[in-house]
Amino acid sequence: MKPKPEPVDVSRLPEIAQAVIERARFPMLATVDPEGRPRVRPVSPVLVEGFRVWVASFRSSHKTAEIAGQSAVELAYMDEGHDQVRIAGRAVLVDDEAERQRIWDGAPLLRSFLGNVCNPEFMLYRIEPERVWFMREWALEYHDVPMENAG
Repeated sequence: MKPKPEPVDVSRLPEIAQAVIERARFPMLATVDPEGRPRVRPVSPVLVEGFRVWVASFRSSHKTAEIAGQSAVELAYMDEGHDQVRIAGRAVLVDDEAERQRIWDGAPLLRSFLGNVCNPEFMLYRIEPERVWFMREWALEYHDVPMENAG
């Protein structure tokens, strides 16, 4: 017997999707390597505002090189109930000092790895969402999530 997914109130999709992001906390980030192969790894966002997500990296990491070569990325979240949210967008390198400092001040884990905001290894990316999808466990159907007025 095929499992019956819980119905989705499409009028609440932004709220439902944001709740999945809050519960899941640690998404998988997909990038593309120089040979065109997908690379996926878990990340720990340093800030989430609506569907915009900030991710830190080291200058010397594969992730940084991959984003430099291809800024199109995707984040995939799955909560404990197996509901999913996917955010496709562009990883934008943050070079604005005020924005970097704001993120730095709110992320104590960065300080333990990098020491100070001026460390040349500190790379900060803002994932600018272009499309967001939500899928309820067992539904096997994604819903486009409206991004206007989301967070």
